[in-house]
Amino acid sequence: MHKSILILGACGQIGTELTLNLRETYGNESVIASDIREGNENLMDSGSFELLDATDYDALEEVIAYYEIDEVYLMAAMLSATAEKFPERAWNLNMNSLFNVLNLAKDKKIKRIFWPSSIAVFGPSTPKTNTPQNTIMEPSTVYGISKQSGERWCNYYHHKFGVDVRSLRYPGLISWKTQPGGGTTDYAVEIYHKALTEGAYSCFLNKDTKLPMMFMDDAIRATQQLMATDMEKIGIRSSYNLSAMSFSPKEIAQNIKEHIPEFEIFYEPDFRQAIADSWPNSIDDSQARKDWGWKPLFDLNKTTKDMLGNLKA
Repeated sequence: MHKSILILGACGQIGTELTLNLRETYGNESVIASDIREGNENLMDSGSFELLDATDYDALEEVIAYYEIDEVYLMAAMLSATAEKFPERAWNLNMNSLFNVLNLAKDKKIKRIFWPSSIAVFGPSTPKTNTPQNTIMEPSTVYGISKQSGERWCNYYHHKFGVDVRSLRYPGLISWKTQPGGGTTDYAVEIYHKALTEGAYSCFLNKDTKLPMMFMDDAIRATQQLMATDMEKIGIRSSYNLSAMSFSPKEIAQNIKEHIPEFEIFYEPDFRQAIADSWPNSIDDSQARKDWGWKPLFDLNKTTKDMLGNLKA
């Protein structure tokens, strides 16, 4: 079956890799990339691109009508660390873009939505270990508040208007292909770059701050898997817990030392430490495993090998 897909925020850390993967799966002409700025060469050369502000309803509606879009992946967002500096701008971007696509789906102008949530929906009062699918959520960041509100709206639009919206609570994501985008878990990407270029890294989190993490290949696979699942198997319309591994800066540094013995790490926690402290250290994703067969392929050892190997090359 031919489908037409629009990616909003296609030039970001997840958006870039997701766009290229979806083009590989469905054909370059079927996947339209869009963002407020142009992306890298691979993205721009492999298919259609539209300069588009996801908060502009009329422009968005026009692009959807022009390309006869079936599915929208809304990847445009301001992430945790950046959002703390620009709270109102973050709220407006994160919420208005979501309302735009939910309303377009409600009016039957698109058939299906993917919208990413995050472990940022959890807060200091959430159980930290094996955080359950349904639990206390009192997020303490602008990003977390917008994601938690978004989850409630997704659930509401599904039950009230039958909108087929699907979502994953991404943990911290690690990729060698794209630069991180201003999140609290960015250290887990920066550390590999610095290990190779400088042999040392100054970390903005404490050595024992354990956070849920995932290699980007797993995150993209989970996203495509969820979107390809039959509608009746999707039991959660707010957002699914998603997990692969959990580690601290100290543990990732030890892992890197196995490949680069002279590597050194220093710790200089900044404002991001408080954000990390409010998040879980491990996630229970048994619901995703049960409903649509989720299973990660990358652990820390495999991730380190892949990161260092590809960054060297």
